[in-house]
Amino acid sequence: MDILLASSNSHKKEELNILLAPHRIFIPSDFNIDFDIEETGTTFEENAMLKARSLLDLTQGITDMPVLADDSGLLVDALPGELGVYTARFGSPDGKTLLTAAEKNILLTQRMKGLEIEKRGARFICVLTMLFRDGEQITVKGVSEGRILDEPEAVGGFGYDPVFFNNDAGCSNYALGKDKGLYSHRGKAVRMLLEELEGRN
Repeated sequence: MDILLASSNSHKKEELNILLAPHRIFIPSDFNIDFDIEETGTTFEENAMLKARSLLDLTQGITDMPVLADDSGLLVDALPGELGVYTARFGSPDGKTLLTAAEKNILLTQRMKGLEIEKRGARFICVLTMLFRDGEQITVKGVSEGRILDEPEAVGGFGYDPVFFNNDAGCSNYALGKDKGLYSHRGKAVRMLLEELEGRN
């Protein structure tokens, strides 16, 4: 099945193309469509539905592909309300100017400095919402439990991977490399989505 992803993020397209194979993922720019929507929801579920519904309406008459939207983020027990749906904007001085991943990781570990291991709990959450042109919808939620490390394991790495210790894997998301999909919140959500799609056929 060909699926239209409600995102302009080519990295996410590549990741989901691997995780969702043999289904094929496309993004709006593949059809010369400019898609940028303000995420005003207060939950991952609300934002995923907002993105999926907006792109479904925008592409009506252009393609018959179902639309898939992903909303995900990091929840940190010691910093309630500061990340979650605002994960990408963490540390932003005005909510628009975004810090680099490395800057956010340094800021996060600084904010957690001195906390004992049992107070460093955190979890990644991924909500996937898929809307079909006939009105059917699927929503799944993947959760990856862990904790925030004392300091980043690397300057590079994707997002918060260098500072997130994954309980299931027994190491950081950064250390997982190509095996990340086996343990990540998005990997878990995708496997649930695949089961739903298989049951639909």
